[in-house]
Amino acid sequence: MSPSESSRRPGQAPFRLDGRRALIAGASSGIGRACALALAQAGADVVLLARTASAIESLAGQIGDGGGSARAIACDVLDEPRLQLVLDDLEPCDVLLNAVGTNEPAPVVDVTREQFDRLFALNVRAAFFLIQQLAARLLAAGQPGSLITVSSQMGHVGAPSRTVYCATKHAIEGLTKAAAVELAPAQIRVNSIAPTFIETEMTRGMLADPEFAADVLARIPLGEVGTPADVAGAAVFLASEESRLVTGTSLLVDGGWTAR
Repeated sequence: MSPSESSRRPGQAPFRLDGRRALIAGASSGIGRACALALAQAGADVVLLARTASAIESLAGQIGDGGGSARAIACDVLDEPRLQLVLDDLEPCDVLLNAVGTNEPAPVVDVTREQFDRLFALNVRAAFFLIQQLAARLLAAGQPGSLITVSSQMGHVGAPSRTVYCATKHAIEGLTKAAAVELAPAQIRVNSIAPTFIETEMTRGMLADPEFAADVLARIPLGEVGTPADVAGAAVFLASEESRLVTGTSLLVDGGWTAR
């Protein structure tokens, strides 16, 4: 009997997260919100982290109304002292799903230092310290875990007007691999999810441009952009025992964009 089979209770369906605590950073909207709902539906007790208290409190209520367990905590992940206090007040989380991130497209010659610093702070620095904080607590408790960062297909390729964004996402892929190797002896897995263009508030304006949207669709062999639910399915898989031998990798949810 394999470890994945022996760790599952008799009759328990696959891709279940019962008894696990999952921290979702950036849970207020888009990909983070969809992942929070999916992880809760899979049985995890979810901790919702975002700057906007009203949004995550509403989401926590929705999860509770559906029979799940959710706790909303307003916190800016860039406020590292506040983040540490929040995590100190929690039992160690078995799962991290970090959906925090932003993009400010600009030609390479027009990027300002302020733009550069904003993207690296939110896309890389916040991701690093979330992984560090969650890993430290799992190591201290002697618990295994699954640490997941939402990256991007742009962590594997390049694109015009996205030099800084691509640089941050390539950094996430390197962080994922190195942390996975270091934490593997403690059975703490580290992976990323790399979506293509997903229909969210961040992409809505770009995809509203018919010429831009046509170009995006032409680059995706499956012929459609993704939805937050597409990413959420990948998150449940990576959080579950079914992915117990998956670490240090990037799960591409890109419709084939990077296969060309």
